[in-house]
Amino acid sequence: MKRQVVLAITAVSLAVLLTACKERPRETSPAPAASAPLAAAPAADQWLGQWNGPEGTFLELKGGGGRYEVTIQNLDGPKTFPATASADGIGFERDGVKESLRATNGADTGMKWLADKKRCLTVRLGEGYCRD
Repeated sequence: MKRQVVLAITAVSLAVLLTACKERPRETSPAPAASAPLAAAPAADQWLGQWNGPEGTFLELKGGGGRYEVTIQNLDGPKTFPATASADGIGFERDGVKESLRATNGADTGMKWLADKKRCLTVRLGEGYCRD
């Protein structure tokens, strides 16, 4: 009987210790939605200006502080889109598709005309713009 009591006490003590050591979720207030673009803004602000692609295409980035305007000149003419800074670059919506503008090198654009460039912005593989 004495042994059973000791075992029961040991089992309860272990259960209490394991519960006390269990990681609890942190109680933090969620960050406001506007803080994410502002946190990424300093890096994206360095991209302001014109970036050139092949055959007269270009991307122009205006604005700053997390809010931007992306103008893309392709063979169909220029189109402008509102954009915001995000964790991975600058996000915008084009023709109902969410796009993300990110820093790459020429090879990562997937375009042979830009392969030797060092400072580029890529929307997707096969669509990139660089500065010499």
